[in-house]
This record gives sequence, structure tokens and C-alpha cells, in this order.
Amino acid sequence: MGIFKEYKKFAIKGNVLDMAVGIVVGGAFATITKSLVEDVFSPITGYFLKGMDFSSTYILLKDGVVPGPYESLAKAKAASAITINTGSFINNCISFIIVSWFAFILVKAINRFDEKEEVKKSCDIRNCPLCKLEVHKEASRCPHCTGELQPS
Repeated sequence: MGIFKEYKKFAIKGNVLDMAVGIVVGGAFATITKSLVEDVFSPITGYFLKGMDFSSTYILLKDGVVPGPYESLAKAKAASAITINTGSFINNCISFIIVSWFAFILVKAINRFDEKEEVKKSCDIRNCPLCKLEVHKEASRCPHCTGELQPS
């Protein structure tokens, strides 16, 4: 039974639950980002490229069972042709840039909040004149060297 108690303790820790929530939210955000790229950015790009469907651009390496030319990537795939899917790759790169940008902004905001907490905490501390370690500003004895502290 010891291993089950250990597992329960591990699984209930805040970090594991936070990670699980992050994965679920990240998956949902990735779906939204994919839709943004495929349903918004690709059509706009196609519009400026005179109607070309950007998401289905490809480079044909080898004809499939049915020889080309193929009208679309879907027809090339249906013929088992070997292709390099450049449009799909570029869409994925754009998705990555969007996701990483939002992650950067989120981490930056969280770090700014943590810095404010750090500044707030630093106002409540001073250095012990004897051992030079940090102690609370209202402490009368240093918990590290037990030296008496003068009131500040």
C-alpha cells in the first residue's frame, strides 16, 4: 500500500495539478491558434497572392500511382505522390510564433507580478550587523547568529 500513498501524494501536489491544467489549456489554445492560421491568415495571404490556396502549396518529389500534374495537394496525396508540404509547414511555423508570443507575454506578466511581491518582501527585511544575513526588520535577535539587534 505504500506505493499508492506515495503516488497519491505525488499526484495531489500543486505542481502536478498545475501542469495538468496547463496541458489542457495549452491544447485548447493550440486548436484556436491552428484555426486562426488556417481560417484567417491563410485566406488573407491567398487573397494577396491572387487566390492561391497557401495552405495547400507543395513541391512534388515523385509522382504517385496516377501520374501528375495534380490540381491540389489533396489529389497528390490521393495518388500517393511524394510531396514536401511547404504551405502546411509555413502554417505550423506561424502557429508556433503566435503560441510562443502569447506564452512570452503571459510569462512576462507573471514575472512582473512576482517582482512586485519581491519588492514588498524586501521592505520587511534588514541585514544583521553581526553575521550580515537577512532578518525581519522587527526582530530583536538574529535567528542565524543569535546576536541582539538594535530596533530600526
